[in-house]
Amino acid sequence: MINHLLVLPRLRIQNANTISSPMTWGFPSMSAFVGVQQVLERNLPDDIKLVFNEIGVVCHHIDPQVTEGGFIKAFHLTRNPVDKSGGTAAIVEEGRAHLEISLLIGVESDGDDLGSPERCRVIAQTLFGQVQGMRIAGGSVIPALNTQQRYRPELVSFDVNESEKAKQWQRLKRRLLPGFALVLRDDLLTKHTATLKAQNSSATALDAWLDLSRLNHECHVEQVKDEKDGKEKEVVQWSIRRPYPGWLVPIPVGYGAISDLYAPGDVANARNAEVPFRFVESLYSMGEWVSPHRFQKPDDLMWFVENDLDRGIYRLQNDYANTLTED
Repeated sequence: MINHLLVLPRLRIQNANTISSPMTWGFPSMSAFVGVQQVLERNLPDDIKLVFNEIGVVCHHIDPQVTEGGFIKAFHLTRNPVDKSGGTAAIVEEGRAHLEISLLIGVESDGDDLGSPERCRVIAQTLFGQVQGMRIAGGSVIPALNTQQRYRPELVSFDVNESEKAKQWQRLKRRLLPGFALVLRDDLLTKHTATLKAQNSSATALDAWLDLSRLNHECHVEQVKDEKDGKEKEVVQWSIRRPYPGWLVPIPVGYGAISDLYAPGDVANARNAEVPFRFVESLYSMGEWVSPHRFQKPDDLMWFVENDLDRGIYRLQNDYANTLTED
């Protein structure tokens, strides 16, 4: 249950990394935004004592830097400077996108007084200024074009009364429109895997993931009467098969271990020789883009870390599907 929510609205990010995993592209991985939360917490000023627990992201605009037209898109790539020998450097494929997002971070007090509205305003403004100088998903934060009062940063302390808390959340949701937030739909992937297995015992979760990731066109042959002579004839009708409603997308949700955990310094050329090292590969699931006005409580769009170290699983979780089950 979130009692305090830090809102950093309408951040404009230039050249964010849009290749979210080896198999997906589009919106940056949620792990990139969890990284922003961790960096922001580690660099808190000494006079701000907060603990950051989870993060939510509302996307208001995305402009992927790709060619337009046709069914195949290609990233706009840059020509790198010449190498040390004076020869032409190779082109490394990099996907970029310009974003406008709002970050919502669930916080709790670690000795700081969040009961004072003035103190909350100071904290929100300080952290908003701090995030302006950070890199988010590999992109640079640039100054906002809109300086209206409705887009000010805010640290919301929710009322203990459920009715008042609901009113606060309703007001906050209006500030997040128009936009969409990404939530986790593990439940649909599990359900669709079971459906495919009932049709074909050799079907796997990968088959279900790929099936939900694409638009499936189906052909139906119907018998209709000819308007001229009244005779029946066969007519082919094409339709898009959508197993579940909603704007579903394939997403990476973390990493799974493919090796043992090595002691610090055992693996050559590791990024940090002072921490343990393990080889991993990406974990995938399904996500859904949902408009903020559909969330009943702020917890619905929040992402948090849920690792299983014994199984070597490092992944992110989101409780939106659990809320739907409860409803």
